[in-house]
Amino acid sequence: MEAIIENSNIFYSQWELDLLHWFQSIHNTVLDWIVPKITMLANGGWFWIVATLLLLLLPHYRKIGVHAAVSLIMAAIICNVILKPWIMRCRPCWLEPEVQLLVKIPHDYSFPSGHSNASFAVATAILMRNKKLGIPAIVLAALIAISRLYIFVHWPTDVIVGSLVGICCGIISYFIVNNVYKRHEKNSMCG
Repeated sequence: MEAIIENSNIFYSQWELDLLHWFQSIHNTVLDWIVPKITMLANGGWFWIVATLLLLLLPHYRKIGVHAAVSLIMAAIICNVILKPWIMRCRPCWLEPEVQLLVKIPHDYSFPSGHSNASFAVATAILMRNKKLGIPAIVLAALIAISRLYIFVHWPTDVIVGSLVGICCGIISYFIVNNVYKRHEKNSMCG
């Protein structure tokens, strides 16, 4: 762990640490049981990948699935391939190892939150195409984002930026998918 900290950027604001400590102060047996299960839904993006695949398989929801897939891919590239290795921000649990974690200690960098990023990317994509499905998806994305603070593995700004990048990917991918569909329809009519 020491090698990771030495190669990390250690920057945060006092309000961030205060907020994380407040989350530590509200721990109880019920939340300690529920919150890790909520956060686990976005481990490796598995829940959002499965949701996207299901949408792709159902003809009525296929366009939502394409939108969600494009959004998720964009978000993963921006967050995990570009930002995390470039910024190399230290996680709060690395700086305060005495805090008992409810999950395994993550070994990748902290900024931005990949869980928040993937969750809001797919949830935004779904919301933009179907409010009935999108509202519960946004609520779940928010719960996953907050869970990252409760379990002490992300700084608040990691979660905020991860969520915002995910939302932007959901919005931008909407226009990309619409453009691709329009071109495809235009080519189908000509051919």
